[in-house]
Amino acid sequence: MTEQRAYDVIVIGAGAVGENVADRTVQGGLRTVIVEAELVGGECSYWACMPSKALLRAGSVLREARAVEGAAAAITGELDPAGVFARRDRITHDRDDASQVRWLEGAGIDLVRGHARLDGERRVVVTASDGTQTVLTAAHAVVVSTGSAALLPDVPGLAQAAPWTSREATSASSVPGRLAILGGGVVACEMASAYADLGSEVTMLVRGGLLGGQEPFAGEMVGAALAERGVEVRSGVELARAERRDGAVAMELSDGSTLVTDELLVAVGRTPRTQDVGLETVGLEPGGWLDVDDTLRVDGVDWLYATGDVNHRVLLTHQGKYQARAAGDAIAARARGEELDDAPWGRHVATADHAHVPQVTFTDPEVASVGMTAAAAEKAGLRTRVVDYDLAWVAGASARSDDYAGRGRAVIDEDRGVLVGVTFVGPDVGEMIQAATIAVVGEVPLHRLWHAVPAYPTVSEVWLRFLEEYGRDSADTRTAPGSRV
Repeated sequence: MTEQRAYDVIVIGAGAVGENVADRTVQGGLRTVIVEAELVGGECSYWACMPSKALLRAGSVLREARAVEGAAAAITGELDPAGVFARRDRITHDRDDASQVRWLEGAGIDLVRGHARLDGERRVVVTASDGTQTVLTAAHAVVVSTGSAALLPDVPGLAQAAPWTSREATSASSVPGRLAILGGGVVACEMASAYADLGSEVTMLVRGGLLGGQEPFAGEMVGAALAERGVEVRSGVELARAERRDGAVAMELSDGSTLVTDELLVAVGRTPRTQDVGLETVGLEPGGWLDVDDTLRVDGVDWLYATGDVNHRVLLTHQGKYQARAAGDAIAARARGEELDDAPWGRHVATADHAHVPQVTFTDPEVASVGMTAAAAEKAGLRTRVVDYDLAWVAGASARSDDYAGRGRAVIDEDRGVLVGVTFVGPDVGEMIQAATIAVVGEVPLHRLWHAVPAYPTVSEVWLRFLEEYGRDSADTRTAPGSRV
């Protein structure tokens, strides 16, 4: 017998993004159900953000201690992979979602487990693992928050070679002696760092440079740090063929060379999880990204919303959660018949993910950025000035570490006198990026930033150095050191 249930809102996908949508709609007075086929908490909690950072942390802490005289003498051992994996498992609750389910219950959100498929307007059919079905109907909205999966390129033999994706890399319980990584993006660089620290012999196969889309110096500094730890980066090569042979992966490369490793991690991009969610029943193409407006409503379907990776705007958990809050508020407002606050800063729209996107790559050194790179700003037609500063020259850096290495860049819109992009590379710079995000998103004039005094001695004193470097040659006396506003 098929069970029938009626709700105001149905959310497909109980990852961090779906949870936030459901929380906002419940707070808006709407009865909401969330559907999940795997674990409540989703990719970020169990296979991505949290476990990857857990794997990276031990190596960075060990290097940091060894870089401080006095502490270095206390380090007498090496990294313990078993301990690293055990801590990773604690952080991911051994991939048990009981605590997340309790949170849903406390928030007043119903949960249905199983695979969800759209079945026409505002109707979703959920098939449980035992084959039983539940038919859900929504009075107001259905939200697709199914996320993305690792992209597997069409390379002969690759699928049959059983390669790792980010899921296998973050959930492994042993360290491969030799690891090849296909790709040079965030996942590739983070896992190269983690597994090199754990003892793998790591080879990266990169079509171009590392961390494309970031400031060029970011990839260069990360690459140099990886090389110091024994990682080989082969640039300008592609995978031509792969084969699993005698427990190892044999690879033919585009330059004619060969490579044999114990495991191959493929980290070349993501693909939307929309292939089997019933999009065809509402006139949409299965398997594609879902185009949305700034309220996250799917183009052409006034009751369907898409939040997080699945809309391809920004594939970052924090930006997906930001979208989720906007979508949940918009759904609740529309259900009440209210006018939406559609100003760029309004609560019912997601606009920051067009340009003001902060992100951190948790390599060692870390890369933290927000807004535009210098190249992107120039391409956008802005009249800019770029200010670079060596973070090692800041007093807080020398107090922090004996061999601190880092760099900061500020991209300034000369016509408006505001920051449009900031990038930091260095130890723990991820903790500095929120200040930059506030300055960029808030369009804080540079002459006002003179009065946002950084504490001494911290690495954040780079903000003063940015302004000094800019004011030194600026014709705008409002930004010169000592000017009065």
